[in-house]
Amino acid sequence: MLVDSLGDVTVTSDGATVLDEIDVQHPAAKMLVEIAKTQDDEVGDGTTTAVVLAGELLKKAEGLLDQGLHPTIITAGYRKAADYAVKTLNEIAVPVKLDDTESLRKIAITAMHGKGLGSGTEHFANIAVEAVTQVMEKRGDAYTADIDNIQLVKKEGKSLLDTSLVRGVIIDKEVVHPGMPKRIENAKIALLDTPMEIEKTEFSAEIKISNPQQMQAFLDEETNLMKEMAEKIKGSGANVVLCQKGIDEVAQSFLARYGILAARRIKKSDIEKLSKATGAKIVTNLDDLQKEDLGFAGRVEERKIGDDKMIFIEEAKDPKAVSILIRAGLERLVDEAERALKDALYVLIDVVRKNKIVGGGGAVEMELAKRLRDYATKIGGREQLAVEAFAESFESIPRTLADNAGLHPIDIMVGLRSAHESKGLWNGVNVHTGKIVDMMEEGVLEPLKVKEHAVRSASEVASMILRIDDVIAAAKPPPAPPGPPGGHAD
Repeated sequence: MLVDSLGDVTVTSDGATVLDEIDVQHPAAKMLVEIAKTQDDEVGDGTTTAVVLAGELLKKAEGLLDQGLHPTIITAGYRKAADYAVKTLNEIAVPVKLDDTESLRKIAITAMHGKGLGSGTEHFANIAVEAVTQVMEKRGDAYTADIDNIQLVKKEGKSLLDTSLVRGVIIDKEVVHPGMPKRIENAKIALLDTPMEIEKTEFSAEIKISNPQQMQAFLDEETNLMKEMAEKIKGSGANVVLCQKGIDEVAQSFLARYGILAARRIKKSDIEKLSKATGAKIVTNLDDLQKEDLGFAGRVEERKIGDDKMIFIEEAKDPKAVSILIRAGLERLVDEAERALKDALYVLIDVVRKNKIVGGGGAVEMELAKRLRDYATKIGGREQLAVEAFAESFESIPRTLADNAGLHPIDIMVGLRSAHESKGLWNGVNVHTGKIVDMMEEGVLEPLKVKEHAVRSASEVASMILRIDDVIAAAKPPPAPPGPPGGHAD
């Protein structure tokens, strides 16, 4: 539970969130916080792994420095060990097909494990897999997916199991006019990036009116302009208008008369998602609006979610942007559910970009430690000690896992070493039973990209800190001169 200076409370088990929220003063510790942020931004998971590994590398380096090894030799050994570890990871990783929904589900569940979702974990995993496979696109020979095309909307109320995927976009706005329909089936959608109102001139203008008829003619002209705008929209065949700018009240009444549903002042990012979801083109001039520019959605409907009204644009044919409506009965739980879901979405996107996986539960780290020890003997010299230290650092991951699960770390480590010598490379610790089992069979899977990035980040930050000889702090500003004496003391 993190309480900030304003008294806001965050309850989380997400490593990146913990490091982001705590107030770190030490300059070297700040660098560890930075690698956690980078790991989170780049691959979305594995932040705790990166930080634990970096911390262990620095701890082992301290022992080597006490033995008289120079920091340059340690960093050179660490660099070789990191390169070898990444190469080994790529060799042992198992390819996964992007249409293998079951494997993708297991990857998502592994990422959300321990995030406090309980019975909601499987439900969230199914939603994450469906969302990512929907927004996935082929570019050249490779597939890619963008987290920006998955909109997350949080609303308190109901339970975690009421979280749902919308094959379209949710807009946090309401229908602009009470006379407009609140639900439209087979919607033909116009997306406008132009105001439906009379634009004010850039310079001041003055109109001299000498009789009431002229005044009426002036007002009628405004109304006619608004009517023309509404008729252009009706003429294009659109029955839903979503506008990034404002819609004048007179224009609203004409649109309502024509049975058109409209919403205004929609965020630019939402308009772009709507374009991807419905296939509509964003029109910047009403005169250019054609039938071909319209998008399609099976249903557009205004619904009340909690205390707010929202517009759901759903049932698009093949949307390349989707939305997830996250529900939970408590604000803190909604936030934690969002963090867990983001982790699941990120790891699935990592697999789409590089479709290889490794076993979790400390299995891959134990295998890397074993192979690095063999590699160290081939290097020889003083660098061998640094490579061996890197190998031992990998073992801190399964040791921490065992510790967190209430198991005895020494028993687990002995069991893991023995299993990796005799049984196979995917043996890890089952934290529920305390047994050493094959993680691929157990379905504890992690993306190769996450592990790769964690190894690189930890190695780089440890080497950077080791190369620091001295910390030079800026001098404190001189104290202010005392003011003139005064008051009763005189």
